[in-house]
Amino acid sequence: MTKSELIEQLSDGHEILNKKEAETVINLIFGGIGDALSRGSRVEIRGFGSFSVREREAREARNPKSGELVKIASRKTPFFKTGKELRQRVDDK
Repeated sequence: MTKSELIEQLSDGHEILNKKEAETVINLIFGGIGDALSRGSRVEIRGFGSFSVREREAREARNPKSGELVKIASRKTPFFKTGKELRQRVDDK
């Protein structure tokens, strides 16, 4: 499912929301999650999962084309861990 499909499903499922309002709601939710992660906070949505930020260590990798070693700096990446209820729901189907 894409973001536009999610907006469409939300607006179709609720008569009080048109597509523009549904898009605003989705953007606010995703924006809030992104803002919290950029501050280093953890976001937990009960029954769905939790978002957190993990630090990846600096490392050396190899360029597959030339074979030379390349240094990769440490960086932060978002991480999602599914909640128990979501895991069970996906496993049952």
